[in-house]
Amino acid sequence: MKVLACDGIHEDGLAMFRDAGWTVEISEPIKDAAKLAGALEDCDAILVRSATRVPAEALENAKKLKVIGRAGAGVDTIDVDAATARGIAVMNAPDGNTLAAAEHAISLLFALARHVPKADAGMKAGEWPKAGLTGFELEGKKLGVIGLGRIGGTVARKAQGIGMDVAAYDPFLPASAAGKGSVPLKSLDELIAWADVITLHIPRTKDTTNLLSEARMRQMKKGAYLINAARGGLVDEDALRTLLDEGHLAGAALDTFATEPLPADSPLRAHPKLILTPHLGASTSEAQQAVSTILARQIIDFVATGAVAGCVNLPPLTAEAAREVGPWMPLMSALGRLSVRLVQAPTRLEITYAGRTEALDTRPLTRLLVAALLGTASGRVTPVNALQEAAARGLTVAETVGGDGDGFDRLLKVRVVGDNGAGKSRTREIEATLHRGPRVVRLDGVEIEFDPLATVLLMRNEDRPGIIGRVGTLLGEAGTNIINFALGAAGDGQARAAITIDKPLSEAQLATVKATPGVLSLQQV
Repeated sequence: MKVLACDGIHEDGLAMFRDAGWTVEISEPIKDAAKLAGALEDCDAILVRSATRVPAEALENAKKLKVIGRAGAGVDTIDVDAATARGIAVMNAPDGNTLAAAEHAISLLFALARHVPKADAGMKAGEWPKAGLTGFELEGKKLGVIGLGRIGGTVARKAQGIGMDVAAYDPFLPASAAGKGSVPLKSLDELIAWADVITLHIPRTKDTTNLLSEARMRQMKKGAYLINAARGGLVDEDALRTLLDEGHLAGAALDTFATEPLPADSPLRAHPKLILTPHLGASTSEAQQAVSTILARQIIDFVATGAVAGCVNLPPLTAEAAREVGPWMPLMSALGRLSVRLVQAPTRLEITYAGRTEALDTRPLTRLLVAALLGTASGRVTPVNALQEAAARGLTVAETVGGDGDGFDRLLKVRVVGDNGAGKSRTREIEATLHRGPRVVRLDGVEIEFDPLATVLLMRNEDRPGIIGRVGTLLGEAGTNIINFALGAAGDGQARAAITIDKPLSEAQLATVKATPGVLSLQQV
């Protein structure tokens, strides 16, 4: 496995990859999409911070890429939709920099309140800049927190600790959450009109871009202050300058910007009412060490065991749950491949997890089966994009948990409906279990056992003497050894057989066996 580490990833995280047997390639930020595309052609994972953007065009030839890791919280520099479409997991490490980001927001709050940057600059210029730098006390002031997640919640608690009156708006919390915590929730308009200081702690999305528009900022109190230490683009920067110039807002502190790095000629740089820092929210030694090691562990575990943590485009799966579903994964992949061999153009897939399945997290298993079923078609299909691909290709996926295991502790039932190749609907049913190893126990209702991970000939034949012997003779003449032979009567004058062989037959050999009198159909799976 190979990981490409851009943007100064902490050495402790890189050491974890090396200890796990990965090859680590270190790079400066790669800002050219074409250059990044070339670098990703032989990589299994890439680690970035905010300097390296990962657009769709950089992923076009990334055939081996399994994971994009963001050493931090925000993933707006990564085209998550494009990654998902290509079956690539996108992971972040939002917990690692929580304290650093929250403390930076608080530091900007104090800097605004007491004009610290201006006072420092004046003193270093040989002045005694006391006049005009009268500040204000934070105790008793109203702080409006937009976004009450990890960072916003930490900011709120710290602000309460210094005596501020704190309320919040969170677009991702249900209205029912209002009043249940120590921080009361308000609507966005209510919060903006109420607060003396507004601080932002939300991701940048299509819905939150320019959330603080000119109209919204005009709703703020005259003389109010604004802090953005979250993501660039949440605030209309041109409108902010206008409101500062007019005196409607008394000041603002920005750590993030719509364009980063901030252009040297940006009018923001010279504005006297602005405090600017170069995206320092997560820039502590503790945070950089934490996000790199958290991210490394997530990626290593994901590739090695299937455990999913910190992934923005896959449901979470703990290491314990991954160990529980792990034995099922080879079986699911095999059943997916078998399903599409039985029904070449499936339109509906029904999966039933019967028996004692209450504790089994079926989500990764269903995704894996669907990925294997669709993977024979063009394009790259992984559990990340399996369900999206199924929908795009007109395949309906239905999942049921519970029901009679028919004597098995856990019994997996797969029903595939689709076109048989002649324009007619066809339905095939498979039942499988892990009892005594991965094995199919029924095919189309007929009791017949075989290992779906092996090379198997599925035969339907007339139920009369001599046919099985002739087939065995032909296989022997082809130099093929029969490992297991399972036979089941269908009750319609026909029989079903699953013949496990030691090596695949050639097309010519398969045709010879298929031409045996009494053999009605023969598939190699």
